[in-house]
Amino acid sequence: MQQPALPQSFLQAPIAHRGLHNLSQGIPENSLAAFDAAIARGYGIELDLQLSRDGVAMVFHDYGLERLTGEKGPIAQQSAAALGKITLTGGTEGIPTLAETLAYVAGRAPLLIELKDQDGALGPNIGPLEEATVKALTGYAGDVALMSFNPHSVAALARLAPDHARGLTTCDYRPEDWPTIPKTRLAELRPIPDFIRTGASFISHQASDLTRAPVTALKAQGVPVLCWTIRSRAQEDAARQIADNVTFEGYAPA
Repeated sequence: MQQPALPQSFLQAPIAHRGLHNLSQGIPENSLAAFDAAIARGYGIELDLQLSRDGVAMVFHDYGLERLTGEKGPIAQQSAAALGKITLTGGTEGIPTLAETLAYVAGRAPLLIELKDQDGALGPNIGPLEEATVKALTGYAGDVALMSFNPHSVAALARLAPDHARGLTTCDYRPEDWPTIPKTRLAELRPIPDFIRTGASFISHQASDLTRAPVTALKAQGVPVLCWTIRSRAQEDAARQIADNVTFEGYAPA
C-alpha cells in the first residue's frame, strides 16, 4: 500500500487546534477567522470534519450543534446550505464547508484534517465523509494530512486518496472517555494495531499518554509523532521529549 510521507511543514511550526480561536476576540473554533489568525502567526492548522445531510464535508467538531451555535440537533440532519447560515457562537460566520476552507487557506498553512467517526463505534460503517473529503480536496495544491480515530476511515482514505499523507489519531482509549464505544473495541485499538494495515505515515496521539509502549515503539521506527492538545508551555516542553510537533490552544507556543 502506498504510504506518502508526512510533509515537513507539519513538523515545523506548531499546529493551532481548530485554528487560532479566541472567543474573547470574536474568533470561534473551526472558523475562517480562526484559520486566518493562525496563518497570520505562521502556525499550522488542525480542523475537524463532519458530514451534512446532503453529503458535504463541513468544518465542525461536534456531532450536535448545541455547544458551538445557537441551534440544536445533529449536524448530519442539516443541509450544507442551511449549516452555512447558522452563525458560530461568538463570531459572525456560518459553518464553513471544507471546500470553502480550502479556497480561503489556499496553501498558506499546512492543514491537519481530522475526519470524525461516522460509524458510532469506530467500526466499518463509513464512506460518505471520506468520499466528500477527497472530492473537496481535488486539485488542492497546499500541504494536507488526513487522520481519524477510526482505522476504517484511514483505510478508506488510502484507497480514495493514495497520494495524501494519512495518519491515525490515537489515545489511551479509557472507557470513561468513550462511553458509547464497546470496551472490547477500545481494547483492540489501544495497542495501535492498524498502523501498517492502513498505510499510515504518522500518528497524532493524546499528549498525556505519549510514554506508552506503542507510541515509543513507532517513534523508535522513525514514525512522526504529533500530539494533542497542548495548553501551556510546560505541557509543550514535556510533550516534545517524545512528540515531533504539538497541536495547541489557549497559549502562545515557545
